[in-house]
Amino acid sequence: MTAFSDKTRAHSFILAVLTVWGIALAGEAWLEGWEFWVPPLMIFAAAVLWVLHISQKLDEQALEMSIFLYGVFAALFHGMHETSFFDVAVAIMMLLGFFSFLNRSYMLNLILGEYAVIMIVQLGLVFSHHTIVFDSLNISRLMMQICAVLCIYVLSRVSVKNRLEAIETLEKRDKEIDHYDSDMEDFLSNISHELRTPVNVVNGMSTLLSKKAGFEEVDAIKDAGIRLSYQIEDIQDYTEIKQNRVVLEEENYMFTSLINDVVSGLRLLDIEGEELEFVVDIDPAIPSVMKGDIRKLHKLFRHLLENAVKFTKAGGIYIRANTIQRPYGVNLCIEVSDTGRGMSRKDIEGASQGLYQADKARDRSTGGVGLGLSIVYGLTHRMKGFVKIESEKGRGTTVRVTVPQQVIDATPCLRIESFRGGDILFHVKQEKYKVPKVRDFYRNMAVNLAVGLKCSLYSTQSTREVDNMLQKLNVGYIFMGQEEYEADAEYFDRLSLGDIVVAVSAHAGFRLNPGSGVLVMPKPLYGFPVTKVLNEGKEARNLEITNEKGRPFFEGARVLVVDDEPMNLVVATGLFRDYRMETETAGSGRQAIEKCAETDYDVIFMDHMMPEMDGVEAMKRIREEAKERGRKPVVVALTANAVSGAREMFLAEGFDGFIAKPININDFERVMKHVLPDSKVKYHRGGRS
Repeated sequence: MTAFSDKTRAHSFILAVLTVWGIALAGEAWLEGWEFWVPPLMIFAAAVLWVLHISQKLDEQALEMSIFLYGVFAALFHGMHETSFFDVAVAIMMLLGFFSFLNRSYMLNLILGEYAVIMIVQLGLVFSHHTIVFDSLNISRLMMQICAVLCIYVLSRVSVKNRLEAIETLEKRDKEIDHYDSDMEDFLSNISHELRTPVNVVNGMSTLLSKKAGFEEVDAIKDAGIRLSYQIEDIQDYTEIKQNRVVLEEENYMFTSLINDVVSGLRLLDIEGEELEFVVDIDPAIPSVMKGDIRKLHKLFRHLLENAVKFTKAGGIYIRANTIQRPYGVNLCIEVSDTGRGMSRKDIEGASQGLYQADKARDRSTGGVGLGLSIVYGLTHRMKGFVKIESEKGRGTTVRVTVPQQVIDATPCLRIESFRGGDILFHVKQEKYKVPKVRDFYRNMAVNLAVGLKCSLYSTQSTREVDNMLQKLNVGYIFMGQEEYEADAEYFDRLSLGDIVVAVSAHAGFRLNPGSGVLVMPKPLYGFPVTKVLNEGKEARNLEITNEKGRPFFEGARVLVVDDEPMNLVVATGLFRDYRMETETAGSGRQAIEKCAETDYDVIFMDHMMPEMDGVEAMKRIREEAKERGRKPVVVALTANAVSGAREMFLAEGFDGFIAKPININDFERVMKHVLPDSKVKYHRGGRS
């Protein structure tokens, strides 16, 4: 690549040189007494060319021809005077050099032809007027100039030829890359299907076996399947980001549902025995319903949290979410801070540019394929957001992600509707945290929540301080940690049996004393259960579930599952049984058409890649035959083809919904609530079984 490979820069440079030359020629014409009308014309023409160049009124080829004609005319005007006999070669060599940057060989030929014409005219003038004596010195000078012009001409032609060949090679390579990208997209689709299908079977069968037997070995298989499915997804996401093929799948979503999924994921994180504190700080003012790509938001949270866990041996991880008002809606700000090993400036730069894996030894403490932060950067930029990392070696890392979201319902996601009043005590013994930064995490969470909910909050560190506050204030609520409760359980049990609501944030498996009125909020503590306790008092239940309606089930819904893989049918049937649905199966598209001709199903789950007839064709055939009977069946794509944009592709083909394999329960429930009538959607308040 040359400095003038960019045509716009080449035009600017050549035009600038020709303008200076034109002005110099105008001065020379005035001093030598040449034709008086030419200099003003040249200056005017240069000005017009600049206007055309800046305004881009002409296409590239027309502009280049205009500049070329200006240069040729200037050389002709200069060369047609006897005093320029030995200067013509310099002007011609300049034109050859400059116009070679435009990669137009015919221009070089015309310039050389112009030189020949000018020299013939010049020789005629010299011989007729005898102004130059052709002695050996002048003949030598003339021959050297002709040789120099010819050499520059040859070099310019070679240069143009080489550049054109290089451009042709690059264009050929670009076409090959385009073909490669197209082939890679097909490869990703196929490999996604081929890998996701067995993983779906492993995950589904291990889930079914776990419910029946509950062996630890089965849970280990399930966990391994989930980890493998995530790694397949990560490789796919990373490849799509590098190829700039990420497609956004925007839809309305409830922010509390998103956070509930994040918190549920935190409870499932494998931290290999490390006692890390997770603190989730949610701004109550975040709009209840926004529009965005919720699946990619899930991925952002997952990668940020997994990365924080990998590199944090002690202390805790702080998750903060808030919004900033903007004309287009809001900027959703996600912050994840940890007390881990931290990152150097070089590490941060590497994370923003590509593959990142801080621990090259790849030990168990830093598992995964090292794509987390690269995927965070890629997905955030695709959503027109930005990422900022603040870190210091040995002192933890803070990653802030900001993405724009549309607001559908501006009602605050957390709000007090039936608060019975009273001051709130936040009872935490600060000295229990070995890493001081964790104290700040909890303090920030409590203060931000109290400010957002407009409540009076007071901090205590001992039962004596609690007693003092009970004497001075109108205490209605006491929130505390598991360690604080266990240090004086009888005292707080006694308080809970009175008018004061006592709530404990505790680890899984925690048990209260018999007869205690204390409420238990599963860790990690976050805004929803606190708000629920404030609203419902001692009647608060299901504190770990953001959906107050409870778990949905679809009793009586008749569904048909179409898949050519028998084990997938077993998995789907077992999963749907938990939702009280009547399930039938079909092993091919043709069999599905036959069954749909005999039975009306509420929902048909259709696999995509099947032999003889794929899912798209089968869906269209089913729709055509149903239309003759005056019906429109609901068909949902249930497929392992989950490349970016697959959902939009299936919806564009006519499907009513899309669920990727391995089946995500939240996605499944969301789609079912969307495609089924309200009369077939019931809720169980007992939580998930």
